[in-house]
Formats: sequence, structure tokens, C-alpha cells
Amino acid sequence: MMESNSRAQRVADQIQRDLASLIQFEIDDPRIGMVSVTGVEVSSDLAHAKVFVTSLAGGNAAQEPSGEAGKESTAALNGAAGYLRSLLARRLQLRTAPKLSFHYDASIERGRQLDELIDTALAADRDRRS
Repeated sequence: MMESNSRAQRVADQIQRDLASLIQFEIDDPRIGMVSVTGVEVSSDLAHAKVFVTSLAGGNAAQEPSGEAGKESTAALNGAAGYLRSLLARRLQLRTAPKLSFHYDASIERGRQLDELIDTALAADRDRRS
């Protein structure tokens, strides 16, 4: 049992590295933009892979929020999932390449929001002490 979990993790790590490279160099879709593959979860039978991506587009008040850009990138990646799977199959030494499904990972965006809240709270605390 432990063997299959460690194998699934090794396959997930390899898929993450290969997909990051494939998305950067093989996909020429302006809707995707700059994305980062933040994680991959592979099913125990290695038939399906959930790929988590985040958009590296800047999200401030003057621009489109990065969440919207990330969701558009995710939709474009899901459209290219079959092509990416075929490219991935050539790189992986598996019988079959897992079916890919891309999901938006908002953890970096949430972390940025929490960081702003902490900075605001610290500034308010400093002002109150002064």
C-alpha cells in the first residue's frame, strides 16, 4: 500500500515538472498567459490527474483581478488538456498518460490578501500607539 502512494507521488511530481515546461514552451494561447503549476494530485490507479494552477498576472485595483485571469487560464488549459496529455505521454514512461483536469488554485491570492490585512492591522496598531 505504501509503495503505490509513493509511486503516485513520484508520478505527480514528474507530471508537475513536465507540465510546467510544456505549458511554457509548447502552448501558444494568449488566454493562458503566465501560469504556474502549483500542484498535481494523481489517482491511485494513475488514470486521472488534478492539476492546480495559479495565474501570475498582477491583481490590483487598476487591473483585472488575478482570480478572473486565473479562471480564464484554467478554462483555456482544460481546452488544451488533450493536447497536453499527448505531449505528456511522450515524456512519461507509463503505459497510459493520466487524463488531465485543471483547477484554479487561489491559495497565493488568499495569501496576498492575508498579508495585506496583517500589514493594515500592524499600521493601525502603530498609529494607535503614537
